[in-house]
Amino acid sequence: MAFTGNYMTTSFKQQVLEGVHDFRLTGGDTFKLALYTNSATFTAATTAYTATNEVGDSGSYSAGGGTLTRIDPTTSGTTAFTDFADLSFTTATITARGALIYNTTPTHTYTNPAVAVLDFGSDKTSTAGTFTVQFPTADASNAIIRVA
Repeated sequence: MAFTGNYMTTSFKQQVLEGVHDFRLTGGDTFKLALYTNSATFTAATTAYTATNEVGDSGSYSAGGGTLTRIDPTTSGTTAFTDFADLSFTTATITARGALIYNTTPTHTYTNPAVAVLDFGSDKTSTAGTFTVQFPTADASNAIIRVA
């Protein structure tokens, strides 16, 4: 099994301290989400986007995935968090087991650095339809990226 849960990559955690990623809605970096088959191999040590075992082009999905719409970082209590709007690929025939969020415009010399690995728990499919990745509620308990 290629996916073993959802997690931020270790390199991303270091890069946050280096100031590599800018999640602000206005003026921030561009983040993408790529979809992968169950043959993909990701670990916390994953450092960058890869096309290996990415799902094939179909409908509005093409290699590299789709651009995410950021939600401005904010805080609640002692937790800082950010999230993304749901992302849909239309007229697509896709079978995906998980995804990789990565940054295509980092502030430093990294190339497409990995942010987070998402495990869908099982294969998810669409057949000539809409494949949607739903992100959790943008709050201190559920947002996809949280620093507590």
